[in-house]
Amino acid sequence: MAQSTDALIGLYRAMCLTRAFDAKAIALQRTGRLGTFASSLGQEAVSVGVAAAMRPEDVLLPSFRDHGAMLWRGVDMAESLLYWGGDERGSDFAGPRQDFPVSVPVGTHAPHAAGVALAFKLRREPRVAVCLFGDGATSKGDVAEALNIAGVWRLPAVFVVCNNRWAISTPVERQTAAETLARKADAAGMPGERIDGNDVELVVETAARALARARDGQGPSLIEALTYRMGDHTTADDARRYRDDAEVSRQWAQDPIARTRRRLVDLGAWGKAQEEGMLAEHAAAIERAVERYAATPAQPPVTLFDYTYANLPAELAEQRAAFRPEDA
Repeated sequence: MAQSTDALIGLYRAMCLTRAFDAKAIALQRTGRLGTFASSLGQEAVSVGVAAAMRPEDVLLPSFRDHGAMLWRGVDMAESLLYWGGDERGSDFAGPRQDFPVSVPVGTHAPHAAGVALAFKLRREPRVAVCLFGDGATSKGDVAEALNIAGVWRLPAVFVVCNNRWAISTPVERQTAAETLARKADAAGMPGERIDGNDVELVVETAARALARARDGQGPSLIEALTYRMGDHTTADDARRYRDDAEVSRQWAQDPIARTRRRLVDLGAWGKAQEEGMLAEHAAAIERAVERYAATPAQPPVTLFDYTYANLPAELAEQRAAFRPEDA
């Protein structure tokens, strides 16, 4: 691929940070210090590669498994921990102010992406809305509707299907009779492309091409990035109940981080000293983020009313007013 060695090192470091953060978040959840968490183990190349192809002025609309893209875009790890700890302030990013928060409902952010892209088109801004979602989301009406309107209006949007083969416990072959998920672009009148989502350089290259197309007024694209969800669906799931351990073991041969590390070693650009230094650096940065997260004072219970409506309906305003002063 066309990545320079320095760029490839940057991508590798970002994927490794994503995986280390992921592991720490799971440990925090297992010890009661974080809520339910969705691991991105094994599919880091998709999130990182797509984000690396974007410009700062573009807008990211992530799913609940796109930690790598959010970190690349400048979301602080402590902010992400706040979100997964149940604190809405974790969605108030200090960095990418116009990027959207995590979408936990499956596929519901795809129409939002179409709306963002429409705003860019109406304002004649050379910006692109980038929406990531899993293979399960392609079975939702929200995604079909978003693809349809993006195609009809030739919106500057890029939709990325992170096909990790499992929508919770449902394998992709039980979700669709389509030959590929990329073929779903045909009905929307946009180009669709299936790629190896474990090849981070290919992800960057493909996303960059789709972004340039959208920015030049040529309309939206759909990318299907083939990868694999190595972990459970979330920390509330046990994937051993519906898939064989041998299947997971076979997938480790395609691990995007190991593949990228081998390429760097073959180029003579990476070795033991760099690896150990990077791991220590990441561990220290993650611990600092955990400390900031743990030191953040909890919000009072009354704030549960504060993040849904711009203007509270009368019945909710009455309930909010009924809170005791010490809870407000």
